[in-house]
Amino acid sequence: MTGPDHPGIDSEIKTFLRAARRALGIGGQVDVRITSNHEMRRLNRDFRGKDTPTDVLSFPAAQNGKIAGDIAISRDIARQNAKPLGHPLATEVRILLLHGLLHLAGHDHESDHGEMAALEQKLRIELNLPASLSERASEASHKGYAEYGASGHHTSPMSFASAARKRKRS
Repeated sequence: MTGPDHPGIDSEIKTFLRAARRALGIGGQVDVRITSNHEMRRLNRDFRGKDTPTDVLSFPAAQNGKIAGDIAISRDIARQNAKPLGHPLATEVRILLLHGLLHLAGHDHESDHGEMAALEQKLRIELNLPASLSERASEASHKGYAEYGASGHHTSPMSFASAARKRKRS
């Protein structure tokens, strides 16, 4: 598992994570895992019942305040999307990270009638990011992006560590 202060996350990403958490008012710790399509497929299957990889998953923590939750990002999908969108992999990871943080903050683009998309657009501008995931989701089918299904899925409250313990007990 890779946390925001873990040496495995690029310092640019760590700086962005801190700024985005502040902008959203997220005070608790957020652990970020940048992983493969294989693991994202497993996580998506285990937590959402969808046997396909996805670009980003958010796992909100129980409401204890110290831990906000976990975010998993597919390095493979981020890489596939970065090239046709004309920006570096690190930029795509920041876009996915913002989208995941919005879910940790309680937003849900599948049911909020555009509220999350509007906030994501505002934060994208504030944080100097290109087109938001909400905007891109509607364009994806027309431009050949590698997104698998809808972006930024919100899962039930459970951390990566809790999920691993659950799997070991099974």
